[in-house]
Amino acid sequence: MEKDGNECDSQPLPAPPPVIPPSVKPEKADRPNRSIISRPGFGKTGRPISLLSNHFRVSLKHPDEIFYQYTVSISSELGKTVDSKGIGRKIMDKLYQIYFSDLAGKRFAYDGEKALYTVGPLPHNNLEFPVVLEESMVKRGSPSQTGSPSESGKRAKHSLQSKTFKVAISYAAKVPLKSISLALQGAEPEKVQDALRVLDIVLRQQAANRGCLLVRQSFFHDDSRLFTEVGGGVTGCRGFYSSFRPTHGGLSLNMDVSTTMILTPGPVINFLLANQNAKEPRFIDWVKAKKMLKNMRVKARHNNMEFKIIGLSEKPCNQQFFSMKVKSGTDQHDGGETVEVTVYEYFTKHRNIELHSSAYMPCLDVGKPKRPNYLPLELCSLVSLQRYTKALTSMQRASLVEKSRQKPPERIQVVTNAMKNYRYDDDPILSACGICIEKQLTQVDGRVLEAPKLKVGNNEDCFPCNGRWNFNKKKLVDPIRIERWAVVNFSARCDTSYLSRELINCGRNKGIHIERPYSLIEEDPQNRRLSPAVRVEKMFELIMSKLPGPPEFLLCVLPERKNSDLYGPWKKRNLSDLGIVTQCLSPTKINDQYLTNVLLKINSKLGGINSLLSIERPSRIPLIKDTPTMILGMDVSHGSPGRSDIPSIAAVVGSRSWPLISRYRAAVRTQSSKVEMIESLYKPLANGEDGGIMRHDQNEILLELLLDFYGTSNGYKPAQVIVFRDGVSESQFSKVLNFELNQMIKAYEHLGEVNFPKFTVIVAQKNHHTKLFQNNASENVPPGTVVDTKIVHPRNYDFYMCAQAGMIGTSRPAHYHVLLDEIGFSPDDLQQLILSLSYVYQRSTSAISIVAPVCYAHLAAQQMGQFIKFEDFSETSSGHKSGVTSVGSISVPELPRLDEKVAGSMFFC
Repeated sequence: MEKDGNECDSQPLPAPPPVIPPSVKPEKADRPNRSIISRPGFGKTGRPISLLSNHFRVSLKHPDEIFYQYTVSISSELGKTVDSKGIGRKIMDKLYQIYFSDLAGKRFAYDGEKALYTVGPLPHNNLEFPVVLEESMVKRGSPSQTGSPSESGKRAKHSLQSKTFKVAISYAAKVPLKSISLALQGAEPEKVQDALRVLDIVLRQQAANRGCLLVRQSFFHDDSRLFTEVGGGVTGCRGFYSSFRPTHGGLSLNMDVSTTMILTPGPVINFLLANQNAKEPRFIDWVKAKKMLKNMRVKARHNNMEFKIIGLSEKPCNQQFFSMKVKSGTDQHDGGETVEVTVYEYFTKHRNIELHSSAYMPCLDVGKPKRPNYLPLELCSLVSLQRYTKALTSMQRASLVEKSRQKPPERIQVVTNAMKNYRYDDDPILSACGICIEKQLTQVDGRVLEAPKLKVGNNEDCFPCNGRWNFNKKKLVDPIRIERWAVVNFSARCDTSYLSRELINCGRNKGIHIERPYSLIEEDPQNRRLSPAVRVEKMFELIMSKLPGPPEFLLCVLPERKNSDLYGPWKKRNLSDLGIVTQCLSPTKINDQYLTNVLLKINSKLGGINSLLSIERPSRIPLIKDTPTMILGMDVSHGSPGRSDIPSIAAVVGSRSWPLISRYRAAVRTQSSKVEMIESLYKPLANGEDGGIMRHDQNEILLELLLDFYGTSNGYKPAQVIVFRDGVSESQFSKVLNFELNQMIKAYEHLGEVNFPKFTVIVAQKNHHTKLFQNNASENVPPGTVVDTKIVHPRNYDFYMCAQAGMIGTSRPAHYHVLLDEIGFSPDDLQQLILSLSYVYQRSTSAISIVAPVCYAHLAAQQMGQFIKFEDFSETSSGHKSGVTSVGSISVPELPRLDEKVAGSMFFC
């Protein structure tokens, strides 16, 4: 789940994942492709509210203009293709200055790689130009392994080195601006995305010309006032996201605050100390430092030149020798003699540069693999705006959220100031199209839906207030009994005796009967230095020796509050190997509120129910109460950036016990790394059985979702299925409809079903940049706010809903896209159902920002990822590890099997 606050581009941006898994072979089309449905109407219920949105209206005065697209190819003098990233914009800027008349004076928008766009055609379809770049360079501004006579006396001198490039520009296609006008009228023209992309490229080019760092649709200035240090040598850099979007109210520019992570600029030694949390340079791990520093760009203080780090010297600065030639006299023809000097001696004696701390540290190698070029560490500083692409630690992320959150008025001010300062209207390409952008936020009419009434214990009504409720003096709907349990403590500073007593007392007040624990088990202090997996094994040896039999529940106290290395091995050992439900915690303050939250999780894991919607019992849910309906939440979790050996995890949760919509069960599978479409909704096995998530795999103990629904719903089969899909972009919507939905139908066919259920398919998005603000109020929009006009799609069926109460920062609404609705919900009924599903998350006493099935799927994938987080998959591609399944040419490790006793409630349900 994403928290409210500033949107952060802290994660790297890999290439788009393949939408069709490599293991799936193309089949003959046996059913026509489905299309995304049009909007059937607008919602009407709810209290009207006046809102603002960070969309700026765009007027298009010359809709008949045509963009001409050209392909750009850059090569060297020898004809070798040049990678245009980084240097492409310099070359094209130079080309425009030199060949302005040859281009008929036409301005162009260049994407920095291979595409160029003009308003109207260039004089010729195929053009070729030589472009000479003169770059100021230093001939070895620092010592190298092999000096030369010419270098010894000219090490600090600059020279101009010319490079000639050949630039070929060839016509590719026409992109009519009119396609945008047609899209605004509800049509589906082919080139509309191309036209919008051209306009976005124009904005990116403007940002690049201002020296900004570009990250997809966001740009970031080199301004220390926009930097926020988050620890570990990492800094959050605040910038802006901008993108043109067709909306129901016309073309708009969506402008938002965005954050990306960069390396903290400044002295390299300071970065290393922060990155390794070391107090002094003598505590730096230089093996880690070498790996971390590789490919970073630094600027040398002694000559003001930039270099890229390729490694570190093998010896300290005062022991790293290199050969240099020194003249013995004034004779110009004297080649000099070759002497061996250390890098430290070279800089202090020959360059007269005082070095204070570099003598006993390695040097930075900024040369080439076979021609090292060494620089003392203290002379180098990290260049600004270098992206940090690794995953943030929990502490870094918490620091970023704390320091970068903005209240609604501040966010409004920052965005509107940016729109005024950047003066997009002055761009010659946008002016040629007659594009004019307003400088004020768009006013939007919204509605606030009434929060659903809840039922708690003893059939008592509970009325949420501002999206929140509590269990003060209230009991749970269906509390469980805990008789055989124990408390284990992994060396945390916690009084487990006091904790267990208070938990029992709090449980009694909530209706949960908890017996005294069998034992309070403390970890042997000698085990603290062992690996996490070994510590877990040692703990289970203690558990088995102290308990008369297997417990039904274990309360585990961990020493770290988040990201404990013990969490994954502990969960795997309990759920997979032994079938024991467990709850981990790391209490800092034990009070009634904290213990109540813990008990909500424990009760739901052990099969209890905390609260229900009042319309569930008896059921009064429109279109669901009379027809068996299954609700699915689907998500795919990918491994850390750059780790292609870590499989992705697909999670699907399904509702159970119809007509309830508050109870869910999870099923998870591994699949090919970075593949977004779920492979295993239907997966025929060699023996003819279906091993997919939707069906029971005969090789597993785990009963899967369809059979579970049948078994918990009085023998009813689902006649309707509502699918909530998380984590897919608009470009993948058709794949959800025509791949994943087809896989579900095939699972029904495999079961021998003839009458397929009706499907409603909804994509839920949180990773977008639309924000909603109250007009003339400083607070976040109230919970239950929904918008389905003006800023929504001009044709497709979508709406924004802010179900939660935003307490900190600026609330981010969920964006729901209805792709298919065979069930036939009215807009009001569907929006009310989605709001209700934000109140059934059993682990919380507040409405959540996105429907509970999606939250559960995300949680299931995330927690199962802990099972494999510490596994070594380096050998899986060669087939040396066991327990893997082959997917195409990739070997994908399977998740461990779950014990049947915990499979249905292992996460939350």
